[in-house]
Amino acid sequence: MIPPTPLPLPEVEALARTAHAAQTDKAGRPYTEHLQAVAHGVATRGGDEEQIAAAWLHDAIEDDALTGKWLADAPLTSRTKAIVLALTKRPGESPEAYAARILATPGALLVKQSDLAHNANPTRLAVLDEPTRTRLTRKYAHMRNLLGLPDEPAAEKVTDNR
Repeated sequence: MIPPTPLPLPEVEALARTAHAAQTDKAGRPYTEHLQAVAHGVATRGGDEEQIAAAWLHDAIEDDALTGKWLADAPLTSRTKAIVLALTKRPGESPEAYAARILATPGALLVKQSDLAHNANPTRLAVLDEPTRTRLTRKYAHMRNLLGLPDEPAAEKVTDNR
């Protein structure tokens, strides 16, 4: 049996935008802005179409925007599906186990790097209250450390705030 042709990127983007349309981030911004920034970050870091598709969908299962069954049946490549699953945090999972799964999944690290870069953007963090900003800054730094990622250049953090 020949696998179905994967959804083209514009269709993956439209699907992700629709699935997350009612959601906002911690600052009250449309959640789709984060997805767009992560997909853009993956593209500018040299990611391929499978990784960009995963970037658009990286929080869909975790945020209940789409179901695991949807992902299993979706016309996406097995690699895109594996990256999305690798980036989906599981209840009670330690950061170490989460990082290990990302590192063990081909293509997932680049998507997570882009996700962390946008999440840790000082412009985004600046609108949060101090305790939340401090907690998230530590959380993101810890995850970058577990993944062996360097800090992002300050200029990217400031300008990549879509």
